[in-house]
Amino acid sequence: MKFIKAPLDNVILIEPTIFGDSRGFFLESFREQLFYEAGIKEKFVQENYSRSTKGVLRGLHYQLVQPQGKLVRVTRGEVFDVAVDIRLGSPSFGDWFGVTLNDVTMRMMYIPPGFAHGFVVLSDTADFSYKCTEYYHPDSEQGILWNDPRIGIKWPITDISLSGKDRDNPVLSEETSALLPTY
Repeated sequence: MKFIKAPLDNVILIEPTIFGDSRGFFLESFREQLFYEAGIKEKFVQENYSRSTKGVLRGLHYQLVQPQGKLVRVTRGEVFDVAVDIRLGSPSFGDWFGVTLNDVTMRMMYIPPGFAHGFVVLSDTADFSYKCTEYYHPDSEQGILWNDPRIGIKWPITDISLSGKDRDNPVLSEETSALLPTY
């Protein structure tokens, strides 16, 4: 397993070693000791799984109470996955990092607490799985508008399908300090 530091503080790409032959493949997707040695020391307490169709954009989400770190991966299909630093006082506040995740490379990304997260589906269908460092807390879920011009995410497709909730998210500059994590 290979751990690669992304340009944003504590965001880490994980490239598993894939053992394959004519019968299929095997990979190790998580080993606590290796993750700990790579700087991912949080304990994962919940795992979620979603299926979406091409153009579905989910995000950019974060939680105020019980901020979640996420270990994200695609088990079928392909997505463009994004982390945005929304920690007040951070030198990279408002900066983003995006990467394509798919079922070929099986690459994963770790997004620490204090970052907003979202993805858009590039394939006809995508199955998306993610482990969380805290439990889902629906009363404190917040969001940032997916196309906030101040952040400037370069989404690879323009035909986007959003939930009503995600369509109505505020831009980052409209979030009050009470709704953002601190650095």
